[in-house]
Amino acid sequence: MVALVNSMRADHPARAVLVLSNQPDAGGLAKAAAAGVPTAVVAHKPFAGDRAAFEAQLHAQLLKAAPDVICLAGFMRILTPEFVAKWPGKMLNIHPSLLPKYKGLNTYARAIDAGDTQAGCTVHGVTAELDDGPILGQARVPVLVDDTPQSLAARVLEKEHILYPVALRRFIDGNCEPIKL
Repeated sequence: MVALVNSMRADHPARAVLVLSNQPDAGGLAKAAAAGVPTAVVAHKPFAGDRAAFEAQLHAQLLKAAPDVICLAGFMRILTPEFVAKWPGKMLNIHPSLLPKYKGLNTYARAIDAGDTQAGCTVHGVTAELDDGPILGQARVPVLVDDTPQSLAARVLEKEHILYPVALRRFIDGNCEPIKL
């Protein structure tokens, strides 16, 4: 999120209008506020068992901010097809694997356990299917012999901070051709 906000300066065609979290203690909220970006929280725990009500509150906050694009970054809640349908073609996500490999969680351990020689991250459009939208960009890192999920995650995160801002800018400019870094 910080990399995205920081990229939206000077000649960038977009500006951050809201940082919205489902975690009241998310560190990104303070960082966004310090950068002058409005923030909001819709904590998911009070909505336990009522995903529709949680998503209705998310939707209401987004409507107030009126974003042209929604960038998911560290938002670890699966959004329903009904929610995604309210923002068709306007939601992006970054996932810590080279999609279509390793959708879902534990991507670093899965890549290591499979003996992969490369891992990475993918920026993709959000659709009703989990981690399955059109790929807008990927960045690769080698999987080293002595890698742990934590060491691999650290190298992939460095690439995420480069890839996501580039992919966002291209998307806003109407360029949906996948980029490889």
